[in-house]
Amino acid sequence: MKCDLCPRKCLVDRKKGEKGICGQTENLKVARAALHFWEEPCISGETGSGAVFFSGCNLGCVFCQNEKISHRDFGRPITLERLADICHELIAQGAHNLNFVNPTHYAHEVSNLLTEHPMPVPTVWNSGGYDRVETLRGLEGKIQIYLPDLKYLDAETAAKYSAAADYPQVAQAAIEEMVRQTGPCQYDENGLLVRGTVIRHLILPGQVNGAKAVMDYVAGTFPPHTVLFSLMSQYTPFYKAA
Repeated sequence: MKCDLCPRKCLVDRKKGEKGICGQTENLKVARAALHFWEEPCISGETGSGAVFFSGCNLGCVFCQNEKISHRDFGRPITLERLADICHELIAQGAHNLNFVNPTHYAHEVSNLLTEHPMPVPTVWNSGGYDRVETLRGLEGKIQIYLPDLKYLDAETAAKYSAAADYPQVAQAAIEEMVRQTGPCQYDENGLLVRGTVIRHLILPGQVNGAKAVMDYVAGTFPPHTVLFSLMSQYTPFYKAA
């Protein structure tokens, strides 16, 4: 597998054990799977979102809140069949949806999972927003809810804090593709999201103007009531952040 799943397009042969920027081979590796109650209310609901945290990451965010999972290879190799079992276990525990966290470098496996094992609850693609449009198109019809970050619209800031100068244009194109796939947000009778796109932005120290630019972009790009916007204030200086 000459990997070009993400915008890095490392072209390493992950099937032969080579690792790209994400730090992972072809083998599925999961760090955590549990009911998660701290997503947006329309996703977590009362009984939680069935979160599956994949090991590795294609971004290099200096403030990473999950750096052990993303950058220190924490996790356990599993098979696709075991992943399917985990999903059904989470649903049996009451998960409103299945929440694939940081799945970009395992997009092919997520696609295989949902082709071979269709799920009875909505599926959530919870990514840093650094996704290839071509890869996302392979997920069309399989993902009901997209939950991407939109971290920056400035290339210099993106390079400094996430080692991805092309992040702004890549993330904008990815999010526009996500919205094309899901259409306007739809809810069930309890106010839980069953289809749609939720765009997240974490306000960083000294980056209020950047946050305003992100909000202006979202407001100017998507018609009213098309997407949800989650503005987050919980920045904490984890990992390499001072």
